[in-house]
Amino acid sequence: MNFTDRRDAGRRLAAELTHLLADDPVVVALPRGGVPVAAEVARALGAPLDICVIRKLGVPDQPELGMGAIGEDGARVVNERVMRGAGVSPAQLAEVEQQERTELARRARRYRRGRPGVQLRGRTVVVVDDGVATGSTALAACRIVRARGAARVVLAVPVAPQDWAERLEEAADELVCPFTPARFWAIGQFYQDFEQTTDDEVLDCLAEAGERHAAEPAVREVLYTLPDARLAGDLLVPHHPLGVVLFAHGSGSSRHSPRNRAVAASLNRAGLGTLLLDLLTTAEEPDRDKVFDPPLLGARLAEVTRRLRADPACTGLPVGYFGASTGAAAALWASTEPGTEPAAIVSRGGRPDLTGPRLAEVTAPTLLIVGGADTGVLELNRLARAELRAESSLLVVPGSGHLFEEPGALAAVARLATEWFTRHFTFED
Repeated sequence: MNFTDRRDAGRRLAAELTHLLADDPVVVALPRGGVPVAAEVARALGAPLDICVIRKLGVPDQPELGMGAIGEDGARVVNERVMRGAGVSPAQLAEVEQQERTELARRARRYRRGRPGVQLRGRTVVVVDDGVATGSTALAACRIVRARGAARVVLAVPVAPQDWAERLEEAADELVCPFTPARFWAIGQFYQDFEQTTDDEVLDCLAEAGERHAAEPAVREVLYTLPDARLAGDLLVPHHPLGVVLFAHGSGSSRHSPRNRAVAASLNRAGLGTLLLDLLTTAEEPDRDKVFDPPLLGARLAEVTRRLRADPACTGLPVGYFGASTGAAAALWASTEPGTEPAAIVSRGGRPDLTGPRLAEVTAPTLLIVGGADTGVLELNRLARAELRAESSLLVVPGSGHLFEEPGALAAVARLATEWFTRHFTFED
């Protein structure tokens, strides 16, 4: 595997990180070379991009060989094995460190320009570089983001030696690298274009990421007062939307579900609006009878749909439903109610069988997504699909359980849902 350049490496690395969509991560790059790689990862994950300024401490007569690293917040890592092998004295190390601290301070001032960094406390942080050789800079960066409060640290690079995980297993909670060749001499050997990244390129990447986030529409909290309940929701309508998808959450879940939020983020990036809605009040959530009451939930979803169609931000847009678990039955039920007329429905690990006789009344194209290891629900979906008279498809995510927690499973759900809604919304339009 050879990379065309760092942007190409970033796109390939991003494909290995889609399982983090549900975590709402922050991407932190190691300047300079790691920044264009991280910019592509941040774009793919819809994540903010920040930097962690690190300076390698190179062996005096072999500056590309790292004997340690220093970073912001006083971080310092020394590789004693490399020092001994290269015959570097403590005095020589101190001289190199003094020079690099001056450059570290200069770069930090230039890159940050007085702007505060992205808040990392409690977040999943993806530390990205253009590759790992000795691992000193990556180790220092992981220590810095951990000290800044990161709840989970993922170290991700496009290329590294085969033993990189052994060297850095304690640095991060997860290590991701798509390419670990047996013959590894230097990171640059695996890039067709490995020209040094300039300060201007770093600033351009940071500005591009900042503008992208600034241009994103804000989530609007909405409250629907129905005759029997007040339902809260989070509405996001991107610029020039193709349509809007209402989420019906399953048993034991709510609009804060990280899985549904990850799918919603994928839809938003594709130009689709989303409404993550609580169909039960906080007081009602423990009531299992209400949780498994498709007529109640479906009627509420139908009423919210009618009101959403009257919202100025959504007027005239195609509407779709995304239902998870018991929420799938609510979505199918709502689709048969007057005034809803959804253009498409997607069920994730759903229970369409709970819709009962109304299944035969559904007219909206319906996609049923089920995990291959969720055998009981898979059989219920097969039986329910036989009752559907509308266009339908049953797609299985191999090896996935009911919650789609396996690596790449939720990303597959998001991709399939995005394709289904986009196709049917465009067709309706």
